[in-house]
Amino acid sequence: MPRWRWLLIQITRRLWFRATLIGLAGVIVAAAGIVFQRYITWNIPGTIASSAESDILNIIASSMLTVTTFSLSVMITAYDSSTNDVSPRATRLLIEDSTTQNVLSTFIGSFLFSIVGIISLKTGLYGDHGRVILFIVTIAIIILIVVMLLRWIDHLTRLGRVGATTARVEEVARRAIQERLANPWLGGVPFDGSDVPFGFVAVPSGDVGYVQHIDMDRLSECTEEGLYSVYVSALPGVMTFPDTPLAWISTSSDVEKTNALIANFRKAFSVGNERDFDQDPRFGVSVLAEIGLRALSRAINDPGTVLDVLGRQTRLMALWSTAQTERAGYKPKYPHVHVPGLQDADLFDDAFTLISRDSAHLIEMQLRLQKSLRALAGMGSEKFRSAARLYADTALQRAHESLTSSIDKARLQELVEKEEQLHPFPLQSTEAFSV
Repeated sequence: MPRWRWLLIQITRRLWFRATLIGLAGVIVAAAGIVFQRYITWNIPGTIASSAESDILNIIASSMLTVTTFSLSVMITAYDSSTNDVSPRATRLLIEDSTTQNVLSTFIGSFLFSIVGIISLKTGLYGDHGRVILFIVTIAIIILIVVMLLRWIDHLTRLGRVGATTARVEEVARRAIQERLANPWLGGVPFDGSDVPFGFVAVPSGDVGYVQHIDMDRLSECTEEGLYSVYVSALPGVMTFPDTPLAWISTSSDVEKTNALIANFRKAFSVGNERDFDQDPRFGVSVLAEIGLRALSRAINDPGTVLDVLGRQTRLMALWSTAQTERAGYKPKYPHVHVPGLQDADLFDDAFTLISRDSAHLIEMQLRLQKSLRALAGMGSEKFRSAARLYADTALQRAHESLTSSIDKARLQELVEKEEQLHPFPLQSTEAFSV
């Protein structure tokens, strides 16, 4: 995705952008009757008093102002609830919620429409034909308001709730994984991250932050201009420091030209203060893990949410296990851009380490964790299965060290032996886990 398109998407997700567009649309629609009334040449039966039209518009203006103020207070409450009960990283998804933005923008647009309509009526800008046009548009606006109110009422029942927010995080993580499956190595040539050719120079970040986006089109254009090669070393989600190499590029002997190339290549990387969900599948997975970790805390103590998160993580990892199949017959779109792949072990670490560590003393969590990891150990490539085995072994060892009840240890040992028959793989800690 080009940088300009990525920036445009970021802007369109802001509430002010959609509210501004629909607000302007409301003003234009209200003013359109003044312009188009002169083109109506036929006689319209009956008349509409300006006072009647003004009364309707006054009702819309006052009610929309009240509803908008109330909706904003509900939004703030939902954001606070999400921050405290779910994760601060998930709150951004609520802020970008399209239904909330559409509803509030419609309310603001209706308010501005009614204000412009009232001013035009009071100043006599509408004639008989114009008042009829305004009346018809007003009826359409009222119908739209009713539809949006019904959607808003239904949406409020889920806004900020733990389950709905967790499902939204899973959905954005799923989209990011599907996008990475569709474009392995971001469309570049596979690169293991270690074999940078001799003589290549680093493109430093120059800032402290996270890589949010890589403009692969720009990198490709830079390489094609001088037949250069570039080896990307910082994928989206990586934290950078001023001297962290974003990429390695081949250069010429001209120092000034080399510096210009470095500056040009650096523009393809967007570095910000926060991670972004779009090109970073690991971020969505790690936010889900944060939700499960917070549910484990004594302040919340919600084991059901932890089990729900484990189920969602398992679904996402099962989706990622298809990577080997999706990459069969892969042809790079950018032949001069070398990009490291997303490692299976890193995704497992993001998905399960936090919950495995903090729930090691809880038998119900360990039972579900072993079932999930052992099921994943039968999917995907050998690297994927090996990562699942490693984290199942690690979780079992932590449980061995943390569980205090011999009954719980026996239950977990029984499950391990049963799952071993269904998904056989060696576990070093199985023999040590005795009761």
